[in-house]
Amino acid sequence: MAPGSASATGPATGGPPAELIFGDWYPALRTNVLKAGKTAKTTLLGIPVLLGRKNDATIFAMRDLCPHRGIPLSAGWFDGETVQCKYHGWRFEPCSGQCKEIPSLTSHDSLDPTKIFATAYPCVERDGFAWVYLPLPGAGRAAADLPPVPEVPKFSERFRSAHLVADLPCNVDHGIIGLMDPAHGPFVHQAWWWRSSASIHEKTKHFEPIPEGFRMSAHTPSGNSAPYKLLGVYGEPITTTIDFILPNRRYETIRCGPKWFSSLTTVTPITPSTCRIDVMAAWNIFYNIPFVTSIATYFGAKFVAQDQQTMIEQAEGLRSNPGLMLIDDADKPAKWYFALKQARLKGTGEHPLTGPVTLHWRS
Repeated sequence: MAPGSASATGPATGGPPAELIFGDWYPALRTNVLKAGKTAKTTLLGIPVLLGRKNDATIFAMRDLCPHRGIPLSAGWFDGETVQCKYHGWRFEPCSGQCKEIPSLTSHDSLDPTKIFATAYPCVERDGFAWVYLPLPGAGRAAADLPPVPEVPKFSERFRSAHLVADLPCNVDHGIIGLMDPAHGPFVHQAWWWRSSASIHEKTKHFEPIPEGFRMSAHTPSGNSAPYKLLGVYGEPITTTIDFILPNRRYETIRCGPKWFSSLTTVTPITPSTCRIDVMAAWNIFYNIPFVTSIATYFGAKFVAQDQQTMIEQAEGLRSNPGLMLIDDADKPAKWYFALKQARLKGTGEHPLTGPVTLHWRS
């Protein structure tokens, strides 16, 4: 693409592949790299994707492939209105994918270029991300009745926000069950500002089914995590609710009277063997404290880096494709995830939770 283009790609290699869920929204990249008249490329679910921002500020996402001879469209040019292929100059409107010009045609040709379409995906800007809808293979252009675009829950007009990202050298299944794993905290996230292995104690949590996922019902957060203790300065009861929703989303909402913190964490497949974790957070707690966003981002980055390092080390063991196990009760959410995923992929099967469930574990 033209000078100034950006690239956002995940790791190229990883462990065993996972089956992927299409027909849903995925966060592609941060929109601050999409300047007017510029493009960026990334990979989602093994598909090369070209993103850009038109002169009118509209963002778009296309399969990075010319339908004529298969050259990546990113090798060509974008003038702020149309994407032009480098090979034969075919020109496309990027939001619809409609071909607007085939330079080689003459008055003797009857071909109507506007009946040709490059693949274009629905693309929406939300929470500083370009969310891209990837339809089921063979479904053609996406239908109009798409599911809602995910976003971070917000409970007041004034709030601060931050984003963290890390590439993981494992498939999306390992990324997700690591995300929802309740037992690794005292070991992976040992730190004076979080918790230690000496703080382990028995916990009881209540879960309930929700569409496409499950919820850890509202509860008082763990007393052995330092950040939660800080909220005690507000003198209000503190509750936390955690939702997991297919294909890859973990929502956490912490309420303390009128004060709140919420996050949306996603694990997005880059290829069948690699993925990327994004944490999008918003809050109004400690709103007027100087540098609170920088402080939160610093410690959040440390937290995510600990998960990333663990996944890098796990990937070494997974290269030999060993047999693995899931145990009750701590790994029950992972079992629910796999059951929900298979039901989604096959289009059959019941929700793994028929009603409220109580689990117990030590962490």
